Amino acid sequence: MGGRFEGFAALPGVLAHRKPARRPAHGGRARGTPSGKGLPHWPYEPRYVTVGEGLRMHYVDEGPPDGPVLALAHGEPTWGYLYRKMIPGLVAAGRRVLVPDLIGFGRPDKPVDPAAYTYESHVAWTGAWLDQLGLADITLFGQDWGGFIFLVHVGLAPDRFAAAVAANTGLAAPDVMTAFTLEEFAPAAGAFLHWLEQSQSPELTASWAVGSPDSALNQTTHVLTEEEAAAYDAPFPSERHFAGARQFPQLVPLDGTDPPASMLSRAWAGLAAFEKPFLTTFAEHEDITRAFEQVFETRIPGAKGRDHATVPDAGHFLQEQQPDLLVDAILSLG
Repeated sequence: MGGRFEGFAALPGVLAHRKPARRPAHGGRARGTPSGKGLPHWPYEPRYVTVGEGLRMHYVDEGPPDGPVLALAHGEPTWGYLYRKMIPGLVAAGRRVLVPDLIGFGRPDKPVDPAAYTYESHVAWTGAWLDQLGLADITLFGQDWGGFIFLVHVGLAPDRFAAAVAANTGLAAPDVMTAFTLEEFAPAAGAFLHWLEQSQSPELTASWAVGSPDSALNQTTHVLTEEEAAAYDAPFPSERHFAGARQFPQLVPLDGTDPPASMLSRAWAGLAAFEKPFLTTFAEHEDITRAFEQVFETRIPGAKGRDHATVPDAGHFLQEQQPDLLVDAILSLG
């Protein structure tokens, strides 16, 4: 098996950077931000459902209850606050906007044992969220891990989704990477290794990852206000709350032997037959997921002939830099 998936694992030292999950001396779980009241530009009522093993998963649900359903899925190390600039425009357009916080991020419960966070667990938790809300005809906007997790649901349950937007995200599987060479993927792999190292630093905070010019995830000169930085960090008041953020980079499948390979292959089988609208919106300065847009655009039937966007003057957290452009892209799908 050749190509990009294999090439990523072949990069010198890649696998050596990955560490086994460390079990803390204490157990249990840490709560997220109890209400989020007082956060700038975040007036939304918190809602919860209980998913696997009694974990509370938080989400916001705004707009007309009978409007077209739109799910906005965040990645690492952020939470739903990342979408604060997009929610008003989408609600004004008549959309029912749901923004879930992944377990370990934002307001949900946060297991303090890093070993609790597996790729399969995140797929199961988000699947339980979808089931409990009884959502159908969903348009998905997935960025970073929000795409990497929720696009599995699009592939495994395509009838549940009306459309999808992949923004600075990816979905690896060994049998769909054969068209991409090590040379094509090396820049993204190098950027990921930089972030992998930074993600394990004890000084890491969510606001630093989003707003620091030194962050491997920023890639722009964008900075946060003091209020915005405090809001990003609010759900992570201690290291106990940060276990999920530490673990995510360790979960990236680097070769065909990683545990989710079978799940990802099955998801891609569904995506390869997905003929509903599928759009990519990758940022001009995005590095870590660079070239995955080619995979989506060439492998998914619903992506053919679409007006895919290269989002100007934006990096990994393109919701911060170009929210209005992204709202327009979503609404263009109907």
